[in-house]
Amino acid sequence: MNIWLDGQITPADAARIDPADRGFLLGDGLFETMCVSNGKACHQARHLTRLHQGAATLEIPLPPDIPQAIAAILQANACISGSLRLTLSAGPAPRGLIRPASLQPTLLITTAPAASPSPPARLIIAQTTRRNQHSPLSRLKSLNYGDQMLARREAQSRGADDALLLNTDGVLVCASAANLLLHDGHRWLTPPTASGALPGTRRAILIEAGLLREQTLVPADLTAARQLLLLNALGAREVIAAQNHGFVPNPALIAPLLRTLRDADITSPPF
Repeated sequence: MNIWLDGQITPADAARIDPADRGFLLGDGLFETMCVSNGKACHQARHLTRLHQGAATLEIPLPPDIPQAIAAILQANACISGSLRLTLSAGPAPRGLIRPASLQPTLLITTAPAASPSPPARLIIAQTTRRNQHSPLSRLKSLNYGDQMLARREAQSRGADDALLLNTDGVLVCASAANLLLHDGHRWLTPPTASGALPGTRRAILIEAGLLREQTLVPADLTAARQLLLLNALGAREVIAAQNHGFVPNPALIAPLLRTLRDADITSPPF
């Protein structure tokens, strides 16, 4: 398997990340995961726009050749379907929290084959951690994924597939690695970014299509919901239980969302 690392394609087993890299030492960086279909990264423009916004927030300069690098690694790995991960870190620097005046960012791009579809999920509400809606990092694809890992480990220890995270006010935000969608019997709803939800790319497509509306959700809404759905860049996952409340999958509710996302994948423009 080949990777793209700092301007060139190299075999993965020959790659080297500087031990002083701030992404490795401090989580000082960002990432984007993109679905690959027909040899192209789906919604590349949306992902790179979010990357640009996150890099501006963290003040990490972006290499100018990212679209070309994505195309090159997809071709080098003959990746027709699967996923692509782009990782951008602030790069190597002396020890400490304060960065040097000039950064040399690290850009790593990898691909992976398509995974098997995940079965419907059983969810719990995480008790070990909460999402900080006041932090700018809640709206970035930051390398700091400690809370999400704690939530997922808690879910596994409690016999569930994933965990829903609350924010510091006790409202629902997201799953460990997906946006939360809830059908209340009338429409599809999703927690707003002001609550700490990540502005997901496919979430945005559904909002723009008028199929999804932002609304503050609380744990009590789970028992009144008709259906839950977890959504990220790699797909949608049905939910059959949340906090011991069961759901009967309803294809008629989900079909318009999946159709819109599938059509958007086909027409996704390049960056």
